[in-house]
Amino acid sequence: MTEIDSKSTISQQITNYALSAGFDTIGFTGAALDKVHGVNLKNYIAKGHHGEMTWLKDRLFQRSSPDQLWDDAKSVIMLGLNYGPAQDPRTLLNHTDIGNISVYARGKDYHDVIKKRLKKVARWMAHTYDCDLKVFVDTAPIMEKPLAAAAGLGWQGKHTNVVSPQFGNWLFLGAIITDMILAYDAPHRDQCGSCTACLESCPTNAFTAPYEMDARRCISYLTIELKTAIPHEFRKSVGNRIYGCDDCLAACPWNKFARVSKESQMFSRAELGAPPLDTLARLSDADFRQVFSCSPIKRIVRGNFVSNVLIAIGNSADKGYQTLLQSLIKDENPLVVDAAHWALQQLHE
Repeated sequence: MTEIDSKSTISQQITNYALSAGFDTIGFTGAALDKVHGVNLKNYIAKGHHGEMTWLKDRLFQRSSPDQLWDDAKSVIMLGLNYGPAQDPRTLLNHTDIGNISVYARGKDYHDVIKKRLKKVARWMAHTYDCDLKVFVDTAPIMEKPLAAAAGLGWQGKHTNVVSPQFGNWLFLGAIITDMILAYDAPHRDQCGSCTACLESCPTNAFTAPYEMDARRCISYLTIELKTAIPHEFRKSVGNRIYGCDDCLAACPWNKFARVSKESQMFSRAELGAPPLDTLARLSDADFRQVFSCSPIKRIVRGNFVSNVLIAIGNSADKGYQTLLQSLIKDENPLVVDAAHWALQQLHE
């Protein structure tokens, strides 16, 4: 067997095991990521488009390429888990009495689900090939989306997210970096063409150009990453989106090839599929921690979450919420107080 055949055989063995471990797709690429991605990230930060996400610039050099993060890195194995929803998530936007939570956050925390499977594959690889490796799922300075495109899982669309020809816009990504040299997949070509559906769908005009986004205008950033109050200029556009936004993903025509996730842990929990706004607004700190203990929503604190809910209430045009809002004006959290005042003003108008 030649060296090339051996690499291909090992890559195929890893593929077979990863798919049996519950992943839906897999691809292989080298650990030296094209320098253009590091340059693009540097320019992105220079423009201030990262907002309060200072972690993007704190380890910029390491983030620019996996071999800058780990000297022994030779190959990156990119794995995807389909979380495709059963229906278009935008159908909930017209129901002003419920909170619209991004599809990815309606089930169990994907970090826990994917990391468990990554570790299973990693243990098998270490035992089978006596290699060194590291596993990552959205928790380290690596650029998963350019790596996924380089590994052939899909391409980065004009909305900057990965588009898969098999799963549309609904893929969680995980990575295994190893010191093994493997057979690599060809990068996936961009198939967006002249389509601009994702750009036109953004409620806050967050896209400054195709393939460029100002996070400071993105509803996902505003409702998750931003630790201060959501600027007034965006509050009406937030609508009833209380955690994240799926509009640009859902608008993509490639979703016609998407499949509903077969992973039960990704299915919507009953309390998160269409949660009533008044119930969420009444959550105490203890309630919040209990309800979202196994959810990615736990990454933001109760004050930020409830203030998101109150902005959605302010956009509901339902004066029946006024008594509830009056009680929250006395809340100990200033973000909640600010949002309650704003919501009352909206309902009065």
